[in-house]
Amino acid sequence: MTLFAGQSREQLRGTYRDAWRKRRAGLPLQPLEAQIADVIAAHPEYHDLIADEASVHQDFDAPDGRSNPFLHLGLHLALREQIATDRPAGIGVIHRQLAARAGGLHAAEHRMIEVLADLLSEAQRSGLPPQEPVYLDRLRRL
Repeated sequence: MTLFAGQSREQLRGTYRDAWRKRRAGLPLQPLEAQIADVIAAHPEYHDLIADEASVHQDFDAPDGRSNPFLHLGLHLALREQIATDRPAGIGVIHRQLAARAGGLHAAEHRMIEVLADLLSEAQRSGLPPQEPVYLDRLRRL
């Protein structure tokens, strides 16, 4: 079971908001809160939205052109966990190589989370688990 399992959308978003509030107030953070706050800090375009209580209940629908900032931040966290644990094996090397070509670690992450999001969407539609070899192959092509 994952740390966030069983949380509602609002509770999960509240976790992001709390981590960001603590970071801005200079309060101590738990390790996961620090990771969340680091990802938010790297996205100034989301700062006001994350700080707004209403964002916890807001819908973000791709058809209306608004991307879901919480999903985007969550994909960063998932990718960073993959890189830190090198799971799937080789993703850390891919990240470092791409960062050298893409203009930095964060730029590389953005390119990589597009692949991750596509793979997860395909898996959801097919009802099959994501395939690590396919994921790594797509990342290597970036």
